[in-house]
Amino acid sequence: MDIALKVDVDTYRGTCEGVPRLVRDLGARGVHASFYFSLGPDHTGRALRRVFRPGFLAKVQRTSVLSHYGLRTLLYGVLLPGPYIARRARDVLGAVAAAGHETGIHCYDHVYWQDNVATRGAAWTRRQVELAAAAYAEAFGHAARAHCAAGWQVNPTLFELEDELELDYASDCRGTAPFLPVMGGYRGRCPQLPTTLPTLDELVGVDGLDVAGAVDRILDMSLSPPAAGAHVFTLHAELEGQRFAADFGRLIDTWRARGVRLVTMAELRRQLDVGALPAHAVVHGELPGRSGTLALQGARVG
Repeated sequence: MDIALKVDVDTYRGTCEGVPRLVRDLGARGVHASFYFSLGPDHTGRALRRVFRPGFLAKVQRTSVLSHYGLRTLLYGVLLPGPYIARRARDVLGAVAAAGHETGIHCYDHVYWQDNVATRGAAWTRRQVELAAAAYAEAFGHAARAHCAAGWQVNPTLFELEDELELDYASDCRGTAPFLPVMGGYRGRCPQLPTTLPTLDELVGVDGLDVAGAVDRILDMSLSPPAAGAHVFTLHAELEGQRFAADFGRLIDTWRARGVRLVTMAELRRQLDVGALPAHAVVHGELPGRSGTLALQGARVG
């Protein structure tokens, strides 16, 4: 069985502290992963406006947002200016690529994207994607080949732009197997490789699970392969690269001991016959352990 490792990097602190540790820990095991970067200003502090969103307070209580992000990060965009991540941490981004890991776009401004994209129109979406693409090209010296939406938040224009950019793939949704997206009357050509497994932070504190119990739950769930493609596990530089680093090490060591091949998202994409992929609707819905709605793989279309 293959499992693709998808690393979402949401913050400046996660970039500077979590990413280097993940690179070291993965490198020590001879494993490569796919890193998707928030590239513009870190405005994490503005996310506290979500306090009235259903489920947000429960998640904060379960995962301890202060130890997750750190006090300084929670002040970015509120009492402190948000650092421009791709410029301030350019050496870190370059080191990820130099170590042989795949890189791609997560977003330009994580909070701004996550809190707005589902209700914004084409002009707003184009501006945000163009800013992210330009920041990526400036940091890495070439165009990005993949996009993985912050917070699994999307709108139909995003899929049009991914086709316009001729990306190799995207991973903007949660789902069960690779597919071609259909949303708002638009049928996308860029394959979606959805996250198939829950994240650790979605499980911690649920049913009394601590981090070790959450790792065991994911190990159990990953025993059953998906109907097509491979499992995609999303981790976060702010958690698996920091507080959950030892637990993440046990997760990947156990997978390897079981004969699982840990691959990049690009490797998963190369295994696909895109012409044979089914089209599925992209819908907004809820998942256990995560506040608010997010993009889900819906029913097959056509």
